[in-house]
Amino acid sequence: MRTLEHRADLCVVGGGIAGLCCALSAARLGARVVLVQDRPVLGGNASEEIRMEISGAHGRDNRETGIVEELMLENFYQNPALKYPLWDSVLYETALREPNLTLLLNTSVFDAESDGARLVSVRGWQSNAETFHVVTAPYFADCSGDSILAPLSGAAFRYGREAKRDFGETIPPDEADRKTMGMSCLFQIRETDHPVTFRPKEWAYVYETDDDLPFRDHDLGNNFWWIELGGEWDCIHDTDRCRDELLKIAYGVWDHMKNRGDHGAENWEMDWIGFLPGKRESRRYVGLTTVTQRDVEAGGPYEDVVAYGGWPMDDHFPAGFAHKSSYPTIFHPAPSPWGIPLRALLSANVENLGFAGRNISVTHAALSSCRVMATCGLLGQALGTAVAQAVRTGCGLRGLDVPALQRQLLEDDCFLPGLRREPWALSARAAVSAGVVRNGLDRGDENLWRGGEGDFLEYALGADTDVRRIRLVFDSDLNRDYGSMPCSVPLRQTRYVLPRTLIRAYRLEGFASDGRRFELTVPDNRQRFVRHAVDWRVSRVRLTPLATHGADEFRLFDFEIG
Repeated sequence: MRTLEHRADLCVVGGGIAGLCCALSAARLGARVVLVQDRPVLGGNASEEIRMEISGAHGRDNRETGIVEELMLENFYQNPALKYPLWDSVLYETALREPNLTLLLNTSVFDAESDGARLVSVRGWQSNAETFHVVTAPYFADCSGDSILAPLSGAAFRYGREAKRDFGETIPPDEADRKTMGMSCLFQIRETDHPVTFRPKEWAYVYETDDDLPFRDHDLGNNFWWIELGGEWDCIHDTDRCRDELLKIAYGVWDHMKNRGDHGAENWEMDWIGFLPGKRESRRYVGLTTVTQRDVEAGGPYEDVVAYGGWPMDDHFPAGFAHKSSYPTIFHPAPSPWGIPLRALLSANVENLGFAGRNISVTHAALSSCRVMATCGLLGQALGTAVAQAVRTGCGLRGLDVPALQRQLLEDDCFLPGLRREPWALSARAAVSAGVVRNGLDRGDENLWRGGEGDFLEYALGADTDVRRIRLVFDSDLNRDYGSMPCSVPLRQTRYVLPRTLIRAYRLEGFASDGRRFELTVPDNRQRFVRHAVDWRVSRVRLTPLATHGADEFRLFDFEIG
């Protein structure tokens, strides 16, 4: 056996969507990051091992942007057939491109060293390499979902459902308990051009009629999220027990759809089944504040807002599949968006520990609205950005400059409810052909510039001026009616494509008063948010859109120079 030592500014534990966004944001802002993930792939519940679609806030123009949108658009570009192993490759490649980010995959954290109220290091075991890894850092981010650093560090945490009276909520039970939402093993199906047989598993359950699956929609486009157990058990220590039962149910459901009744599945086959349960809830940290049902319903108008939710309070019955008397979840209404504060991401008693994902400081009721992965990605980006500021300024997580943190998140294309991004100083004082492109609002049709063939946008500076950077935000259709990945595969899949509204090709030009001209042409853009570093001394800067990914008009939210 060997032991490898790593020193970093930030150690991120957990490589799901929250952990990846946390690590990427911190690394891109200059922090040295080690990301420790106990699986061979990134993505957590969104990975090929579990295959849950990334969901987020409801409502017009409320889709999550920042790194979450970057990952989705890159996947549509690189992986047009939407193969899950290639989606995992997109996540891996995105991490690999960051020079400040070190990946430790297949590494399970099992021990930690603390010094008073501070974490000092964590220790992990990489089984395939027979290697111990020790990561020492001034800051730690637990994005593991199960909050593995809580029992290892002594950080305060909660498990289960609070009583109604504990936080003045109406959703919880009258008395507190240790019940949670359960976990699911999904399966996916694929359509063929010929009949396919399915031989039932002898060890699986049998569901003879639809009456055996009450309130469980099982059409061909389902992702079978309701194959769920564990909420009445221990969602950490009983994971394998749950898997065994969930597989019996999953194979039984497919047997029912193929062999017991007419479900239109004659030409469909089981393409994949998950052996790693996807979890909804387990340990939740106690932070500097705890977000409750009442806070969600009020919209969370926090001064330290750093992210937002917008999924309903989707409270699954702990019995999961065994709950037969009604639909398996209750969708309690929640506003969209509602703000989430930085204080809910910082440990109450371990001063250099933050967390992002489904383990933030919320009650069970509030968790049911903010546990979905697009929200978790926003939380991860917010935490990584916060740590980068702490590293750069030495202020610590408790002394962060919150307005500066919010400005950085807005700059990096993260929407924050109630806040508007300030335009760059050079853009603000220059003359521009369309003022809407510097209004600090990067979503909503009223904030779009629209153009046709031959149209362009231009800044006039009056005299030759140094221009070092250019910021662009294109229209990636935040109201598109499809998510990240399909849950079933028909013969012809046409929905999941790069948004037609996205500008594919464009030209940037700088014109100096002595006739010199600078040019930068991008022929194959696939991102909403783009930044360019330039070294121009010019009196005019022009953006000319050249092509889209299918739309008839050019659409753009932001064009700024600095």
